[in-house]
Amino acid sequence: MTARNPSTNAQIRTIREVLIAMGRTPPPATDPRPVPAKAALDHPHLYFNRELSWLDFFWRVLAQALDERTPLLERVRFLGFTAGHLDEFFSKRVGGLKRQQLAGVRSLSPDGRTPQQQLERIREAALPLYQAMTTVWEQHLKERLRVDAGVCVHDHADLSAGQQQMLQAYFREHVFPILTPLAVDPGHPFPFISNQSLSLAVMLRHSGRGTQHFARIKVPTRRQRWVPLGDPLHVVPLEQVIVHNLDVLFRGMEVVGVHVFRITRNADVSRDEEEADDLTAMISDELRERRFAPVVRIEVERTMPDRVRDLLMRELALEKEDLYEAGQLIDFTDCLTLADLDLPAHRYAPWEPVLPASLRSQAQDEAPVDLFAAIRRGDLLVHHPYESFRGTVQRFVEAAAQDPHVLAIKQTLYRTSEESPIMTALIRAAEAGKQVAVLVEVKARFDEQQNIDWGHRLEKSGVHVTYGLLGLKTHAKVTLVVREEEGGLRAYCHIGTGNYNATTAQQYTDLGLFTCHPDLGYDIATFFHYLTGYAPTQEYHTLIVAPRTMREAFVALIRREVAHQRQHGTGRIIAKMNGLDDVVMIRELYAAAQAGVRIDLIIRGACRLRPGLDGFSPTIRVVSIVGRFLENSRLYYFYDNGDPDVYIGSADWMRRNLEDRVETVVPIREAALKDRLDNLLQRMVDDTSLAWDLHADGQYVRRQPEADDEADGLHDRLMRLVQEEIAREPGA
Repeated sequence: MTARNPSTNAQIRTIREVLIAMGRTPPPATDPRPVPAKAALDHPHLYFNRELSWLDFFWRVLAQALDERTPLLERVRFLGFTAGHLDEFFSKRVGGLKRQQLAGVRSLSPDGRTPQQQLERIREAALPLYQAMTTVWEQHLKERLRVDAGVCVHDHADLSAGQQQMLQAYFREHVFPILTPLAVDPGHPFPFISNQSLSLAVMLRHSGRGTQHFARIKVPTRRQRWVPLGDPLHVVPLEQVIVHNLDVLFRGMEVVGVHVFRITRNADVSRDEEEADDLTAMISDELRERRFAPVVRIEVERTMPDRVRDLLMRELALEKEDLYEAGQLIDFTDCLTLADLDLPAHRYAPWEPVLPASLRSQAQDEAPVDLFAAIRRGDLLVHHPYESFRGTVQRFVEAAAQDPHVLAIKQTLYRTSEESPIMTALIRAAEAGKQVAVLVEVKARFDEQQNIDWGHRLEKSGVHVTYGLLGLKTHAKVTLVVREEEGGLRAYCHIGTGNYNATTAQQYTDLGLFTCHPDLGYDIATFFHYLTGYAPTQEYHTLIVAPRTMREAFVALIRREVAHQRQHGTGRIIAKMNGLDDVVMIRELYAAAQAGVRIDLIIRGACRLRPGLDGFSPTIRVVSIVGRFLENSRLYYFYDNGDPDVYIGSADWMRRNLEDRVETVVPIREAALKDRLDNLLQRMVDDTSLAWDLHADGQYVRRQPEADDEADGLHDRLMRLVQEEIAREPGA
């Protein structure tokens, strides 16, 4: 065995020791129970709870904030990511469970829990995570920022008199005019508090009458959470600046106490799409309703007195289990701003995605390679962010918009950037007289308003816009370009795993296929007829579409591997996705494992399946990869006794993807591209730096590199490989 690298192991051990101090390594939120020896494959004890599994994922993200191999500001960023994930979890997942609880829902989750039982277990599992985030900040990152990077997050009380005077002047000029103290008394009802806003609970005493009073102040963090002390690297939290200048706001009153708090509202709002006359109007109404949705969580400072807590809980209609204590700093999502400080030595080295080899000119003075000609020569597979989104996907749409031979462009839009070059190109295409059709999904959670706005902008430019399908979310990532050529019309297609978003394409790993294969072109055209017209029973040659046929297609592929295993002993499945919770698919995987099929699952987030259980899943391994880039690609490999079938697409094996969303998955035809994806999957399965193994007891254990050449994780290796490929080219 290769000798272990002492320094690397020390780094890994430090992470584990810190997490041990917080609970376990990391503490599993899931609560597995013994499985009877001859249990049916739908037995509740064979399934992890989905919501608790998401909390386990947040632990893996937080572990990155403690990893000494990660640049310091990126560690701060991972703390911000953890807080952001937790915010969304409470607003969506906890909010949905609370709505079920209020509706009297008694049905059980696949792991056998009622909504009430899940909420109780979520609280037990979330409390240590709160403690851990505070510990990571207060005992690790805050001091490391000061010592290693010169970034000082000061406490107002520790400042000199001169610095406090500077902040007093800043408060009077920049903060005081926009604050609105809201008193609570018989003439002033308890104020509306917006979702995830930072607030101050101010307890006052009238100096003359001796009466007690309460007021709330919203901290305007959207402008700036970190107030500089004359130097962008020396800052004070804005709420502290306000707290120490409250006498200006409440003249004639004595400030008895001030305490920071923050609320989270339910984002799970029920709707009846069948009753809607206008889908965009219904979604707009939902967004307004969401502003006033019930509160599902309140975060308070540990020092907040019981009387203030009781007042807030009463006015916000909360129970004690909805309250979470934080440390001195509430809302770590603003750490993302600190992570953006211009300190290159403490951030990841910049990465510039490269063009695929087939699109690179041999000489700098040569004209760019014709993208459509390159696709005609053979299918093109791109892997972002290693390969350029701007130079492939974005260029594909921009070239189509400018090409006089292009007659039509059709695209699905689930999420995109605020300033989208692709949307701009589609507008130009429509204005040039091309037929442009876009399905804009207005039910994409938290992007509804932006998508509605884009839809209106596209419509004004002459684009044919469809705003989704009733009862379904269109999550597919598909573009069709129809071009007039010598032999007639030719369809060029892009089918991807990620959104048409130039910003997230630099941070998320995604795959995309460019092809002009006639069968697939027909399928994609048929698919858009389904999206924009009335054609619910379309037939497809090669495209697999949810909710129509996708689950059945994947089940058939799994069962084929079972047959190969029984006949030849060659059953093999590798599947990469963001989450796995569909009970039907898990049952099929359990049955395949019982037959001896070797199965590797690469699942970034939540996973209901329990791997490594004797008698049920002995041949199943589950690994989660967490690192510099967010693993977002969906990739499925079935060995087929030596003639593998490989698929990419937009769908996870989650119930919502297979039943409630419009998804597409496409087979990879060319042998070289299959081999490339096979190699990619093997690198993921074998990674020893970013990978976490899921055990049958719910514990995720991070792998430890045993040698120097294993210390680099998957993401670094893939970046290095594309650079080495360019270096080997003639003339490099």
